[in-house]
This record gives sequence, C-alpha cells and structure tokens, in this order.
Amino acid sequence: MLKLRIGRFSYSNLFPIFYMLDREADCSLYEFIEGVPSELNRKIRQGEIDVSPSSSIEYLRNQDLYDLIPNHSISSRGPVGSIFLFSKRPIEALDGLTVLTTSQSETSVALLRIILTKFYDISCRLMPTAEPISTALRSHEAYLLIGDDALTEALKWPKLHIYDLGDLWYKNTGLPSVFALWIVRRLCCSDRPGLVERFRTDLDLAKDRALRDLSSVAAASPLRHILTLEELVAYWKGISFDFGDEHRQGLDLFGGYARQLGLI
Repeated sequence: MLKLRIGRFSYSNLFPIFYMLDREADCSLYEFIEGVPSELNRKIRQGEIDVSPSSSIEYLRNQDLYDLIPNHSISSRGPVGSIFLFSKRPIEALDGLTVLTTSQSETSVALLRIILTKFYDISCRLMPTAEPISTALRSHEAYLLIGDDALTEALKWPKLHIYDLGDLWYKNTGLPSVFALWIVRRLCCSDRPGLVERFRTDLDLAKDRALRDLSSVAAASPLRHILTLEELVAYWKGISFDFGDEHRQGLDLFGGYARQLGLI
C-alpha cells in the first residue's frame, strides 16, 4: 500500500499538531517530507507530495488542483506572533524604499504587499533574500521574517519598529488572517480516498489533543530553551488552527486584494 506523502515544516506554529500526530496516529501509513512553506507549495503543486499545510496563496492560485481539509488552518484574529516586519523607521516612512523579505514564505509576502498598498497607500519594492537580518539591515531599512526566525529575532531588536502582520490585517479588516491551509491534491483524493479520510481523522484528533494540553507540548518544543513554557503556550493560544465562516471571509478578502494587485 502506498503511503500518504505529507508535507511538514519545522516552524513552531504547527509543532503542537505534528507532535500529537507523531504520538497518537499510526504514522506507518504516512511519509513526512520536510521543507519550508515555499518548498512545500512547489512540491504539492508538482505532485511530489499529496497533503500539506501550504500557503493560502498557493491554494488561491491553484484551486483546481486542491481540496481543503475542513476545519484546519494557521490563522490569527490579531497578532500571530511570528510574522514580523522589522523596520528602522515607521512603516509610513517606507514609501519608495526596498523592503527585504524572507524567501521561505509566499502568503506573508503577498500580505505585506496588500498592507503597504491598500492600508498605507505606499509603494515599496519587495526583494527576497536569504541573508540574516543582522547583515541585511546594514544596507536596507526593513526586513520581513516569519516562523521561528521571527520569534527569536523579535527578542533581539528592541530599538526597531516591529510590526505583526496579523495585527495590521485585523486592525484594518476586522477579519482573521489566514496564512496557511491544509490542502490535498484532488487526484490523491480519488486514488486513495480511504487513506485521505484516515489522515483527516488523525489530524482532527491531533489538533484536539494538542489544544487540550499545550503545557505538555511546550515542554517538548525545540524552543523551550529560548522561550519560557508560558510564552510558548501564549504564542499557540494566539493562533487559530480552525477554519470557519470568519476565516473564509478573511481568505476571500485577502484573495480579492491579491487579484487586484496582480498577485493571483
């Protein structure tokens, strides 16, 4: 029997879900393939994996390829805690400048473009880079970071302006920011419907158990030596792992803005 190939990234935002999947599910049925979000987007698009937590914009750009796994996302109603624009100057003063962006994300870069254009009416050149922030900010005014890099770097730059993109979106729309969705290639759904349904059940159970016991999850986190257990639990409580009507409204608004700006 072919295993279900599942994309997996190592960021702490989904650590609770994968931690419980490893503990509670029969993972002999699954092959986990690691990569940063932009890599997982490419791999599921090209059929190298079957299921993945992938950037929202990947789903919006290729809806004919995918089905959503219901009730799952990485979202926030307000600050998300790990998608930050680090800036030497107030965001309003970035007009006409180049802003560096991580090469690991696609939704966050599109969201930054929307925020700058629609909410602040400013135009910036967004340029991807793999440089560390300490090097990049010697020559540029601002840098977008995501994931654990953003979490840890936010502790090191008290003199910078640090903007949480989830917070900026929520303040201007009143809707959740939907950063990632769990998606399945439609061909896989037709080829191995039983296995896909089994994973959906396992994912539901993993989310439920993780959210019931975040303290135990925090004690096993790779970041437990950098952040306190209380800080990790607070971080995860700021994330919405669900996908309901409000999330759909937020995703639809994001998609509408992205189409207006030619990002989809």
